[in-house]
Amino acid sequence: MNLPLPALPPAPFDELATLAKAAGDPLRLHVLRALANASFGVLELAQIFAIGQSGMSHHLKVLAQAGLVTTRREGNAIFYRRSLPEAGQLGGRLHQALLDEADALALPAEPLARMAAVERQRAAARKDFYSRMEDKFRAQQDLIAGLPQYRDSLLALLDKRAFGPAATALEVGPGDGGFLPDLAGRFAQVSALDNDAAMLDMARALCSRHALGNVDLQLADALGDGPASADCVVLNMVLHHFSDPAAALRRLARRVNPGGSLLVTELCTHHQDWARDACGDLWLGFEQQDLARWATAAGLVPGESLYVGLRNGFQIQVRDFQRPAGDTHHRYHQEASR
Repeated sequence: MNLPLPALPPAPFDELATLAKAAGDPLRLHVLRALANASFGVLELAQIFAIGQSGMSHHLKVLAQAGLVTTRREGNAIFYRRSLPEAGQLGGRLHQALLDEADALALPAEPLARMAAVERQRAAARKDFYSRMEDKFRAQQDLIAGLPQYRDSLLALLDKRAFGPAATALEVGPGDGGFLPDLAGRFAQVSALDNDAAMLDMARALCSRHALGNVDLQLADALGDGPASADCVVLNMVLHHFSDPAAALRRLARRVNPGGSLLVTELCTHHQDWARDACGDLWLGFEQQDLARWATAAGLVPGESLYVGLRNGFQIQVRDFQRPAGDTHHRYHQEASR
């Protein structure tokens, strides 16, 4: 007589099974590899891997249900990016190992060629975007990539770092102060440095409206010899205004306390020269490997990265560069001796 097998409890093994199932398809692994340094829409991914939109939508749904990708909507467009692995959660180590293994492989030549074609299409979209919006650029310089378009991704990286209750933050070039409420709610003390008095007045008014009592605004050059340092230094769409971004990163890195992070949000490299005159950009975005190389030379360790695709054809990179906890040699106060 065969006795019935005892029923197994569904959780938590169902979650691991969902993750393993999502990873059990070569095409889905190729998609995860393609999303390592970019964010794409479903039509773009369907083009890159030469399958129908409905088929790609199914694969993306499986990846999303497993927590391997996440989405961001911009108007009617939806962009997919990789999710951040959470080591302390069930499946987090498997998630990280899966991405590490996928990133060690190269995509086949055909998808790489089609990915290049997608980038050419994005370049055409950027050019069309400028031709339609040219008159508005000088009045609204963040029209290309404003804070609402990358705030969620930036907060995802920030919250994953899990800074302690006494941690401090410093934002360089806060603009009108739009990100300061997010920082003020997460850090015990927040400082902001800007060399533009008019913009600083706008940030001060925003802090007053939000009653941000733990924010200190300073009219100062962030690359100067001031003593300000913090556990988290934030640089949102500022680096492309420096004439020497590598040198700027070296000096800003010294404002990061040991064990802290320098969070950089920037455009990926583009070739739209009109952004120099229309938006005052000195650099047309940055290559991902260049930012990592400059940060490493500054004594920082590249951490997690997220990529945000924009409907107008641009792409944003959000990067976490960390100072090792035991590194006290390059503290900012030593800069004067160099």
